[in-house]
Amino acid sequence: MSDYRLGAIEAQFADIIWNNEPLASSELVSLSLEELNWKKSTTYTVLRRLCERGIFINDGGVVKSLISREEFYSRQSEEFVEDSFKGSLPAFLAAFTKNKPLSKEEISEIRRMIDSYKED
Repeated sequence: MSDYRLGAIEAQFADIIWNNEPLASSELVSLSLEELNWKKSTTYTVLRRLCERGIFINDGGVVKSLISREEFYSRQSEEFVEDSFKGSLPAFLAAFTKNKPLSKEEISEIRRMIDSYKED
């Protein structure tokens, strides 16, 4: 899978699957109607697209993920930094903090993360 981006509605749909998997496709249709007000055809169309992108699988009427929510968003973040900041995490942080200063707690957490990756 090379595209780790979801639109807002796709993300809501993906969350339904991640929060309930494994689930029968008929249950997914019911949940999508309840939470997104989608018809059966819309549910199956979006599910097919996300399956083609390698995020989910519909195997014999049972829908489950091929990639966890955490792994998906981790890869999405990597793609964003790569595409927007030529892979530079410092450039991303500089842009991110330009209009939103980091709190002392956030700075401490970032320092802990950096310290945990330091080579001995």
